[in-house]
Amino acid sequence: MSRALALIDGEHYAPVVRDALAEMPHEVVGALLVGGTEKLRGDDDYGVPIVKELEEALATFEPEVAVDLSDEPVLGPVERFRLASRILAAGIAYEGADFSLRPPEFEPFELPSLAVIGTGKRMGKTAVTGYAARLFAERHDLVVVSMGRGGPPEPEVAEMSPTVEDLLELSRGGAHAASDYLETAALAGVPTVGCRRAGGGLAGAPWATNVSAGMRKALDRDPELVLFDGSGAAIPPVEARGRILVAGAHQEPGLVTGYLNAYRILISDLVVLTMAEDGTDHDAVASAVAEVKEIPIVATVLRPRPVKEVDGKRVAFFTTAKPEAAPRLEQHLVDEHRAAEVAVSTNLSNRDELRKDLEDADADVYLVEIKAAAIDVVCEAAEESGIEVVFADNDVITLPGQPDLDERLLELAERVTARPTEAVA
Repeated sequence: MSRALALIDGEHYAPVVRDALAEMPHEVVGALLVGGTEKLRGDDDYGVPIVKELEEALATFEPEVAVDLSDEPVLGPVERFRLASRILAAGIAYEGADFSLRPPEFEPFELPSLAVIGTGKRMGKTAVTGYAARLFAERHDLVVVSMGRGGPPEPEVAEMSPTVEDLLELSRGGAHAASDYLETAALAGVPTVGCRRAGGGLAGAPWATNVSAGMRKALDRDPELVLFDGSGAAIPPVEARGRILVAGAHQEPGLVTGYLNAYRILISDLVVLTMAEDGTDHDAVASAVAEVKEIPIVATVLRPRPVKEVDGKRVAFFTTAKPEAAPRLEQHLVDEHRAAEVAVSTNLSNRDELRKDLEDADADVYLVEIKAAAIDVVCEAAEESGIEVVFADNDVITLPGQPDLDERLLELAERVTARPTEAVA
């Protein structure tokens, strides 16, 4: 039987709770009183020791599982998920009458490592990974291990930055040529190990993945630093020495910090809020995150950066950004990259609408993010019509008045790569 910590409240009579504890299929070693006073008499006997703080309960009883015998009104859904996140972050399972949550299992990894994880898809996580990879590669021998829904069946290493022709060849061979690892290799210019995953649990554990084999490929190269790139809200199953959480500033604060996103915050060391455009209440999101954990938070925006000059050219830009972002992306390419004119398609993840946009495009250059249908639709169309293709990277730009993102990233990298004597000093 597992050592169990019971979560109880004062809205139940003690004899009822004591009998319920006796029925548990666990060895109940203690209880945490999570609140409520209505039915407490002062001399209540639960048959096990009682404490009132979670940290004290974990240190005193060393449980393997927490079993929740509390209920409304003491623990509503918001409070229960927040408590569940704290328990899972301690590496302990959490059970109730009709649910069971397990903390994701992380495989030990001996090299200095960081992981970039997210609160969901289309948060700019891969953009942050690429940005961090370029920054880290200036100071460290770096390898990226990327986990994606469209990764290869066996981990593959992209040694060189793939070209349009390389990706077209992969696509024609049946591979997903816009997989995250190919995007990172092409835009960051660092060796990238491509892995795959299927499914994702509430706390971020993938149902199936070959990241473990990808880790071994990274170990074989013996780099100074390994950067693991998550997939959507799924977390690479590796015991990274530090984690960077990417969340959208346009998301509701209750979503960024609610459910088991609080768990993601608790296991992270830095939060990057992307898409903190005018009109988003990124301060409210940051305040909500700070209530979960005292952690560095940086609000940023993402802006496209062509990897080749588009000065004076008519540009058709294909992106997965939301339609409302199109005007500012167009203006950025005109103002900062001197494009003569820009038409923006936000249908890169919708092939039918994307093909319509391509039919209407009148451009010298197709500027394209390496995502979704970038290769098998846009690049194929460009080759047929003889139009130049330029890949678009994303710059992660810190908002004025925010902590400097580069400084925060480099501090984190230096901490995880420091030798033990350096870390103590």
